[in-house]
Amino acid sequence: MLRRAAEAALKSLTDFILDSACLAGEQTLLDQRLFMVSGSQYQALMDLLERPEQANEGLRDLSARKSPWNAM
Repeated sequence: MLRRAAEAALKSLTDFILDSACLAGEQTLLDQRLFMVSGSQYQALMDLLERPEQANEGLRDLSARKSPWNAM
């Protein structure tokens, strides 16, 4: 089956398998980064992002600390 598919694609068997594996890898990574939501879910996210910032004491403390690579 793979040989026939490679011939149909005018590729060597090796090139066909490598191309197919790369496409599968890309799809796997995209599946982890791209997700679909409904219009209402999207709007709820946009509403959260548009809200004014709120005081966050923990974040303020973290930002005030020197980074470990600058602490010396």
